[in-house]
Amino acid sequence: MSTAMNPITAASAALPGLAGAGASLAASSAGGAAAAPAPFSDLFTGAVGQVSQLEDQAQAAVTGLMTGSGVDVHQAIIATQKASMAFELALAVRNKAVQAYQQVIGMQF
Repeated sequence: MSTAMNPITAASAALPGLAGAGASLAASSAGGAAAAPAPFSDLFTGAVGQVSQLEDQAQAAVTGLMTGSGVDVHQAIIATQKASMAFELALAVRNKAVQAYQQVIGMQF
């Protein structure tokens, strides 16, 4: 039984802090005077930390596979794909933030 993996679902599963932030933003805007959402810089810092952690796990899995210390090929491939998708998501968010910054800088007041 083979199922196709949705890249958005996998990326949001790889970065639960970033996915949870969107839900908390939606809840706070709908609730009115709810708790203040976390600043974007904190969310992005946490996401970068999670990407780094996933890359470390992937590196450990590949090293374990190469040394023959009981790591399965599937585990190593899944770990590397999670790290790759998390990095691509963080890169896309960074690119959108830079693009938005450039548009704001280009505005004339």
